[in-house]
Amino acid sequence: MSTSTVKTIEFSTTETAFAAILLARSAKGICTILLGDSQAELVENLQQRLPKAKLVKNDQALAASLKTVTEFLDKPLTPLDFPLDIQGSDFQKSVWAVLQTIPVGQTLSYSDVAERLHKPKAVRAVANACAANPLALVIPCHRILRADGGISGYRWGVERKRALLAKEQQACQ
Repeated sequence: MSTSTVKTIEFSTTETAFAAILLARSAKGICTILLGDSQAELVENLQQRLPKAKLVKNDQALAASLKTVTEFLDKPLTPLDFPLDIQGSDFQKSVWAVLQTIPVGQTLSYSDVAERLHKPKAVRAVANACAANPLALVIPCHRILRADGGISGYRWGVERKRALLAKEQQACQ
């Protein structure tokens, strides 16, 4: 991509009982799913994440993908299987790939992920990659716990993390 090319990103937002949700798509696929307290906050967050992109609100084009995400929140076994455009460093992508292998209703610790990457000392880097995750739910960083099994931070709120894990546990019973 030349430096003069501006990347167009389509986005849409919705409100659910669980959270406000923003979903954004590049020409390659879904590149961002954010959770938050208000749609305006999420649009601002998207602008900060992609300052050079041309953001275009397109509710109609993204309605089906957004519906899949909201269905996942109601029924966590709903597959989130749309084309993705995952942007991050090679290390972040390797962490996120491990996270995507964690089945609904199961969890790993940050150190488990570091071990799977054959980098047992990279626990803090794994935590940082989770915090930088641009695709809530699709890259399930909510399924990562502390080594003692406790719930640690979640960029979209610890209460949301607890609620997601509880819903996923119920769905698997």
